[in-house]
Amino acid sequence: MRTTVTLEYEILDELMKKTKARSKTSAVKEAVIDYLRRLKIRDIKAMKGRLEFDLTAEEIRRRER
Repeated sequence: MRTTVTLEYEILDELMKKTKARSKTSAVKEAVIDYLRRLKIRDIKAMKGRLEFDLTAEEIRRRER
């Protein structure tokens, strides 16, 4: 999907340096993906203490194989 976004040159330059991206598109895409990942982690952390697990960590590892 094509989208137009207006960003200050300084922000985009810094983003490209930090991500080491070859294009503006890939730099912005990487930043958005990372931001969404961080939000998901925050949401999962917010559930701490609200979920009950019947399996131990070792049992979960065995099932993943």
